[in-house]
Amino acid sequence: MMVTDRFVFLHLHKSGGSFVNACLLRHVPGARQIGSHLPSRLIPGDASQLPVIGLVRNPWSYYVSWFSFQQHRPQPNALFRILSDEGRLDFSATIHRMLDLGLDDALLASVVGSLPEAYGSGGLNLPGFALAQIRGTGLGFYAYLYGYLYGDSRRPVQVGRMEELRQEIPRLFIAAGYTASADALQFLQREAPMNRSPHAAYGSYYDPALRDRILAQDALVIRGHGYAFED
Repeated sequence: MMVTDRFVFLHLHKSGGSFVNACLLRHVPGARQIGSHLPSRLIPGDASQLPVIGLVRNPWSYYVSWFSFQQHRPQPNALFRILSDEGRLDFSATIHRMLDLGLDDALLASVVGSLPEAYGSGGLNLPGFALAQIRGTGLGFYAYLYGYLYGDSRRPVQVGRMEELRQEIPRLFIAAGYTASADALQFLQREAPMNRSPHAAYGSYYDPALRDRILAQDALVIRGHGYAFED
């Protein structure tokens, strides 16, 4: 979460937030980072009346990025280790298990028990009690994260698509009543992407069954933001 004098930026996991955070810290006076991937309900009281902005990405792309990022880490996080059976399962099997979290109580209990009991300062920063709320929802993991991050805001959240980030962030600034400096706009147009995961085109990872399962379970994001497979 980034708090400025004019707006709050919420960082949805692996959805372009590292790039935006860097821009705000460098080019928005007074911008300060609070925690990592914190939800809207934890916006500080002194910022509770500020406009809130954020980004979202194509869910099919998100799952590939998440899997690839964790797969290439020397020490993957607990969520990946359990869902992938310590790296033994491939992409499809791992993501099917990820989509089972809101449906399979035993699997969810195993994951929740492996997660921290409180918020920390880095990584996904999803305590067990927070993920436990997915139980019985049938939501895809990314749709759950989206609702968890943005759903409890005291004010409507203006959300742009990560895929058009360089155009969307200036639009979101304007929507929040903020006039960006020339240096900030130059950063958004010219700076290289950050924190990217090494992987092939996301469509190549999917069979029809997994593709359609995400279409159903992440419909909140897909329909809400006009996404399609391989758009």
